[in-house]
Amino acid sequence: MSTDADVASRHLSQVIHVDPDVVYAFASDVHNLPQWAAGLANSSVAIHDDHLVVDSPMGGVTVRFVAVNDFGVLDHDVTLPSGTTVNNPVRVIAHPDGAEVIFTVRQIELTDEGFERDLQTVGEDLARLKACVESRWPAGVRSR
Repeated sequence: MSTDADVASRHLSQVIHVDPDVVYAFASDVHNLPQWAAGLANSSVAIHDDHLVVDSPMGGVTVRFVAVNDFGVLDHDVTLPSGTTVNNPVRVIAHPDGAEVIFTVRQIELTDEGFERDLQTVGEDLARLKACVESRWPAGVRSR
């Protein structure tokens, strides 16, 4: 398990062949989380003031997203059942083929094996986001 002075992190990315504004609009709508973010939300999302309460594979967690913005920032803090809060930087940026979603995964409260599983889960979530968005929007929205 990592210590506070030795937190590993890795950046995962997924190119999505849809305009970045469309990708951001879909991904930032918290009601869409169960469709693509199985590593975070197993079922519907309960909204309470400025945070979400979700049933996740980790147990019940609280999630706070940054406000919807024009910069493609989807950063969110996840408060784990242990009480530890993990900051998750996420960006939707323009890519020559549409959009690229970049997610920083941090090894907090995870063994090396748990970190690898978390990386795999986030990678699967990003692939599911790609499939969800690309299946919903016609080719005309697929590039700038």
